[in-house]
Amino acid sequence: MTTTVDKASDNSAAFWLDDSGHRKWLAADALRQFDFFRASLRSGDGFYVLNYEGEPLPDTIQELHTTTRLVHSFALGQLAGVPGAAELVDKGMKYLVSHHRDLKNGGYVWAMDGENVHDGRKLAYGHVFVLLAGATAKMAGHPDADELIADVSAILDKHYWEEDNGLFADEWNQDWTPFSDYRGMNANMHGVEALLGAYEATGDEVYLTRAGRILDFFLGKIAPANDWRLPEHYTKDWQVDPGYSENPMFRPAGTTPGHSFELARLLLQYWDLSGRKDDTAPATARKLMEQALNGAWDVEKGGFFYTLDFDGTPTIRDRYWWPVTEAIGVIATFIKLERKPEDEEWYRRLWNFADKHLIDHENGGWFPELDEHSKPTGRQFLGKPDIYHSVQAALFPLAPGISRLAENLPKLV
Repeated sequence: MTTTVDKASDNSAAFWLDDSGHRKWLAADALRQFDFFRASLRSGDGFYVLNYEGEPLPDTIQELHTTTRLVHSFALGQLAGVPGAAELVDKGMKYLVSHHRDLKNGGYVWAMDGENVHDGRKLAYGHVFVLLAGATAKMAGHPDADELIADVSAILDKHYWEEDNGLFADEWNQDWTPFSDYRGMNANMHGVEALLGAYEATGDEVYLTRAGRILDFFLGKIAPANDWRLPEHYTKDWQVDPGYSENPMFRPAGTTPGHSFELARLLLQYWDLSGRKDDTAPATARKLMEQALNGAWDVEKGGFFYTLDFDGTPTIRDRYWWPVTEAIGVIATFIKLERKPEDEEWYRRLWNFADKHLIDHENGGWFPELDEHSKPTGRQFLGKPDIYHSVQAALFPLAPGISRLAENLPKLV
């Protein structure tokens, strides 16, 4: 197998971001991912979830985050000149309105099974991804994007945004009666991502302001008080809920280092979009990133432990693809800001690990999880769940800046 190092035109180059061979390698991997996930298109409505070989799984359930992430990712592909990407964007945009959209109650249901609602909950996590999909689709020129952005923004305003707290609430029943009083970081972290994308697409300052308020809470208040680890779960009045534990994949106890990588990169994106006024932002992002890098990396096998306890002890030791992709994204962002050898060391370590263990060189896409022998396994995920995390790992280093990714992507073909 050819490694990432072999793909650099000059192995002695100080930084791979400057190396034409590495950049060509990143573009080739992104194209292979788009080629693989193009098979997600159903002949009818919606999308398939794919197995390792790129064949449709028999499951007919369509979840909101799958639809929206495909729209967002292929809109990026469309902007990068990927052939056929516009077809998937259009398919997903239509499906969001024709199926996920609740015509009676408003909002977007979590999961459909054919023409029937499989899970009618209204989750903030899903709605912020609708906003992200609409924003990226707008930048790709989709004619229905403005309407989608306006609709989901109004819903977020009415049902989720807590003005007094500057944060998003989490979940409702389909008819907007209370489902729980749970509050969580994950929906808010992806809320920052969507708000920044919406600001880049529309220029509306309210999106940027709200992103800043969420970041202030988690990175100005919570992270420093918790040794730069981020608790995932909160009570209704936004106090850390240390005993909370639900779904071990989507709401595990403790802290999730992969989310620290995401929030650190988003802070830098926000800082850049805000005119780089706060000179403490890069140092804050670095503290968050370095705590996760040094505390979660499996020094024996490579990859990141999925969760840590509040004192940094690994709890769920499983290793998934997405924390590696998010670490690549934030480290690439720091390298764009300042060429530090220690960042380059991590950048190469992560890409070499991904190249050896996570990237499917035969079929395309990335394997989502590894067993104790660093071989692909399917304990938590069926097939390859999505393109979203892994294709952005290839695209972030290729764009010249630390914000406005969609506007500045180079052509891949």
